[in-house]
Amino acid sequence: MVASDRISAYDHVLSQPIPFKGEILTRLSLYWFDFLKDTVKTHFLSADTDDFPDVGLKKSYLDGRAMLVKKAKVIPIECIVRGYISGSAWKEYLKSKSVTGISLKDGLEESAKFERTLFTPSTKATDGHDENISIDRMVKIVGIDLTNKLEALSLGIYEKAAVHAKGKGIIVADTKFEFGIVDGEILLIDEVLTPDSSRFWPVVEYGAGRSQPSFDKQFVRDYLDSIGWDRKPPIPDLPKEIIEKTSNKYIEAYESITGKKFKPKGS
Repeated sequence: MVASDRISAYDHVLSQPIPFKGEILTRLSLYWFDFLKDTVKTHFLSADTDDFPDVGLKKSYLDGRAMLVKKAKVIPIECIVRGYISGSAWKEYLKSKSVTGISLKDGLEESAKFERTLFTPSTKATDGHDENISIDRMVKIVGIDLTNKLEALSLGIYEKAAVHAKGKGIIVADTKFEFGIVDGEILLIDEVLTPDSSRFWPVVEYGAGRSQPSFDKQFVRDYLDSIGWDRKPPIPDLPKEIIEKTSNKYIEAYESITGKKFKPKGS
């Protein structure tokens, strides 16, 4: 599994890469796979390029941004866990006082912490947009037993990781997990708890009632919204300043969570 430096927004891949993004996603995933090893089994096998088969790419490119993993039968559900109300959940709440069919009390503020963490699955679309769905709909897709197992796993992983990250100065507002099956066993797959799959907020700047500064790709989305892009091709180029700031945010997230200074491979 190789993580490139490309970045997407609103289901479109932008033409310009974000420096070091692929390395950050891979290294953070490796960090979390190790941290969660007593909580859930994962598809990870090795990050040593000497263990990799020949895939037609230079080891110097793969080093630091790739991992060897087990090939799993992917479960067609994105398991989204929300500890705080933001993004699409906030927009839905304003309209219906609910999130994916879960009724919520009146008076919630943007970015407020939920009284209980929510499990809000979505479809895993092969093309087009993923669709937020109710747990009842998820049951119809994968069955009650698998739904219950994935909900319990997702909530357990999130709670453990969120407590750990908060101790490092990062609020994990929400995140997305993906799971697959190998030999009848559920494994955590893909990337995990990265700025691409999660909404990270700095603890020191947190306050309900407004949007939050973030360490994730929301920074790019905010820029695209600010210029009035209609989310249709052609995709606008990002200014150099936005590219640099986004890269710095990814690096800051990595360093805050791991406690390690980021040093690009080859430097």
